[in-house]
Amino acid sequence: MTSRARWLGILCGLLTAMIWGVQSVVSRHAMLIDLTPADVTILRFVSAAAVLLPWALRHMRPFPVGSLGWPRAWGMALLIGPLYSLILVAGASFAPALHSSIISPGLIPVFTALLIFLVTGERAGRMRLIGLGIIVLGIGIFSRDALAMTPSRPDAWIGDLLFVLVAFLWAIFGLLARRWSVSSLEVTTASCILSVPLLVIVALVLPIHMARAPFAELLLQALYQGVLVGVVALYLYARSVEMLGAARATLFLPLVPIATAAASALLLTELPSTTELIGMAIVVTGMLIAFRSPSVG
Repeated sequence: MTSRARWLGILCGLLTAMIWGVQSVVSRHAMLIDLTPADVTILRFVSAAAVLLPWALRHMRPFPVGSLGWPRAWGMALLIGPLYSLILVAGASFAPALHSSIISPGLIPVFTALLIFLVTGERAGRMRLIGLGIIVLGIGIFSRDALAMTPSRPDAWIGDLLFVLVAFLWAIFGLLARRWSVSSLEVTTASCILSVPLLVIVALVLPIHMARAPFAELLLQALYQGVLVGVVALYLYARSVEMLGAARATLFLPLVPIATAAASALLLTELPSTTELIGMAIVVTGMLIAFRSPSVG
């Protein structure tokens, strides 16, 4: 790997982390104004597909899967398409924004290391394992109030469990993106466009409240969730995986909870408890240790 490629991979990881950090706040805001997970999911993929469609029509053969192929493209769409979005946004209806940005990014490298070991037998280095262990400890402390169902967090444990599932799905996506060595843009485009027909099922079986919301709120969700999260962040993450490898790319996310904590305090007036602050600090420390450590022992 050249120095330029390494730094470009780091930049992609940083930008992804920032977009993800604010996404939790935008998703939580949607739930607070009575939009539903289905609303956000539909807005996300319709807007993302609209942005990517011209490029796909021009460059992807066969349309819309390109070199990824139909089976792999559908696999990606099922992993990071509407199901992923529904789970993520549903979690935001139960738990504060900060929970999403602590639990999911924190557990993605843990699940990635575990899956790599189970599939290839490749064991993470000792310091990386220590970092991952610190992450798990920090998440346990962070989630104490939610698991105890304290008055301020009565249903947050439900959201926390959904965020764990989100981390598992994303870890699988990261490993497959690296293993198949396909274009980041093709992965992003195919998964977004193939998600559109799946939205029909979403609209038929889940509640839709878009008609009640102001147009400005719908536009915010479409642009942020669809263009920034659905296109830009997905592409940047896939590029980071290409240049750094799945294990190291997933570990460059300690800025996610910091960005979320700041944005949720400023925009939603959601302030973390003392226990959550301690847990967040431990998780970020674990991520930094793991990122700076060798990927294998």
